[in-house]
Amino acid sequence: MKTLFQNIKGDKTIWAVVALLALFSFLPVYSASSNLVYVVGSGTTMGYLVKHAMLLILGFGIIFGIHRIPSHYFKGLSLIAMPIVLVLLIFTIAQGTTIDGANASRWIQLPLVGITFQTSNLASVVLMIYVARYLSKIKDQEITFKESILPLWVPVFLVIILILPANFSTAGIIFSMVLLLCFLGGYPAKYLLSIVGTGLLCLTLFILTAKAFPDAFSNRVSTWEHRITNFNNDEVDSDASYQIERAKIAIATGGIVGKGAGKSVQKNFLPQSSSDFIYAIIVEEYGLVGGIVVMFFYLLLLFRIAVVANANSSIFTKLLVLGVGLPIVFQALINMAVAVELFPVTGQTLPLISSGGTSSWMTCLAIGIILSASVKDKDRKKSDSESSDIQITNPLEVLSGQL
Repeated sequence: MKTLFQNIKGDKTIWAVVALLALFSFLPVYSASSNLVYVVGSGTTMGYLVKHAMLLILGFGIIFGIHRIPSHYFKGLSLIAMPIVLVLLIFTIAQGTTIDGANASRWIQLPLVGITFQTSNLASVVLMIYVARYLSKIKDQEITFKESILPLWVPVFLVIILILPANFSTAGIIFSMVLLLCFLGGYPAKYLLSIVGTGLLCLTLFILTAKAFPDAFSNRVSTWEHRITNFNNDEVDSDASYQIERAKIAIATGGIVGKGAGKSVQKNFLPQSSSDFIYAIIVEEYGLVGGIVVMFFYLLLLFRIAVVANANSSIFTKLLVLGVGLPIVFQALINMAVAVELFPVTGQTLPLISSGGTSSWMTCLAIGIILSASVKDKDRKKSDSESSDIQITNPLEVLSGQL
């Protein structure tokens, strides 16, 4: 154990926040999983808890492994990973599943292990690294909009177009985060306005095409329209607002300190109580105090992400940390906003807490990258010298240096 802690490097506050959120997640996940057991009749509460534990253990293994990799390696790895991600997205949308007649082409089945994998989560992390690499490359150069179309915006739009038909919210978050990262990276604002206009035009054309040919896109567009219309409708439709109304009841009955661990009532009525609406269950069981504490930890994570980014002298590393870190906090805030009806239902999970399957692994991948960037050069050199006295040329280092 002592050896393990000696090999843990990077920002200790981030390690603590991630560990505390992960440990806390066992309580609401165990409680909310009773909905799947006693209402849906699927599995056992202990089975879901063990599955959640295994996913988190593997997730922390990803964090540990990734945080040992020098951050500049990711510059070259993004070039290798981008075409792989595009192929995975094409494969996913081509063979994805259908749920109740709706296009849910978000997952692929991992062979042998029988686990579904949501490729859009991996695509989000890889794309943000790729964009950070490009922005750092042109930082001190005069660049025209035309010159940036092929190396920057074509990959961005390809990823978003492949995700959009099945997962509008994820595509929207990725697009927003890319725009934000480009703005922080000094990309000309006048060009960003053109990209926003192009994105809105493409979305409009997609929706019109989907409505004209509903068999080609199933009914996901109708679902988006229904959710937005229902969100803007002042009259409560009990059938259309079932999930959000139950979430609001859970929050309202939680009070200041909540009903207590495992004593949620609405978990038996919320279909996604262990994932999309787990924040409502947290507030019901732990009250306003518990909800604020959870939000505080995500805001603390945001603060430490900003600190790590500011502490790095490399432009690429600064943008890398912001690129993979901001979406985690942004997704968490969206999940909370949905639960209190400040935002339409999106299907976004609460990072590190929700029973989100392999999506938690991609969050851990991003956390590992942030921690890698927070490792001081002198600490890394000391660790490397202690682990091995033999200097071996790493091909990834050569590739990163050339890029």
